Amino acid sequence: MIIDLPSTTTSQLNKKLVELRERGGAIALGRVLTLVIAAEDDEQLEDAIDAANEASREHPSRVIVVAKGARTAAPRIDGQIRVGGDAGASEVIVLRLYGALASQGQSAVVPLLLPDAPIVTWWPGSGPKAPARDPLGELAQRRITDSAAEKNPIRALMTRAKSYVDGDTDLAWTRLTNWRAQLVSALDLPPYERVTAASVTGEADSPSTELLAGWLAEYLKVPVKRVKTTTAQGIVAVSLERPSGAIEIYRPDGRTGTLTQPGQPTRRISLHRRDNRDCLIEELRRLDPDEIYEAALLGLGKLSAARKKPAAGKAAATKTKAKA
Repeated sequence: MIIDLPSTTTSQLNKKLVELRERGGAIALGRVLTLVIAAEDDEQLEDAIDAANEASREHPSRVIVVAKGARTAAPRIDGQIRVGGDAGASEVIVLRLYGALASQGQSAVVPLLLPDAPIVTWWPGSGPKAPARDPLGELAQRRITDSAAEKNPIRALMTRAKSYVDGDTDLAWTRLTNWRAQLVSALDLPPYERVTAASVTGEADSPSTELLAGWLAEYLKVPVKRVKTTTAQGIVAVSLERPSGAIEIYRPDGRTGTLTQPGQPTRRISLHRRDNRDCLIEELRRLDPDEIYEAALLGLGKLSAARKKPAAGKAAATKTKAKA
């Protein structure tokens, strides 16, 4: 069910929510958090709502979407409420702010927050340089950005690394979960030798590649070379050098990788690129500071850069919106 409320107020929106609840129990009361989404355009708005609806099946939420309308228009709020099949296990409130109200997102959101529930703010597109100092970020215990959605992903990542505070995270980091799991599993197999050096190969503007290299540099305490390629998307390969030989993961297509290591048969492993829905679900599972992500940011300053062309015959990966 979608209910449009043009030229409305936050009190009228709250009143309508109560009315819907009393009329037929269309809105459940068991919400575990409030998810605030700062959207830039209609396409991004719908994609973000779809991801939030899927995530709500594991994390029932009140979703408040803030979209900016024309600044030259008269000040007003166009509201929309989505419940039932159009909202997953959530209730979705869309606020489109016009005129002088376009810069007052925080004031419009506060009256709609669930009492005594954690708040998460998500910027699915271009986000603030310092999320914790943004008006919508100030409301939240957890702040989710996506460096891969920025015009200059690496610069955005480095800027946020300098302004990091507890509660900040990035979907470019969440997309690395499968890579990190595979590398840790490989190191758990014999021979149990110390890694002496490492390299991470990926697209020049891939923030996930940077973060994976930073994580390895911080936790292995060895030199890590960041190798840049222009013929593939996202992360392409990781190599961990050990006295008996290298552990190598190579993923040319964004879906399936090969793991090779001394004394073990070559294995094919699943390394598909994760979509925003999966990443959002994972991020909403925890509201405490992500200390491992913070360590990966610290590791960015320890990388050495290099440019290298991939070996002949290694195909370029298919382009995707989120590259990891």
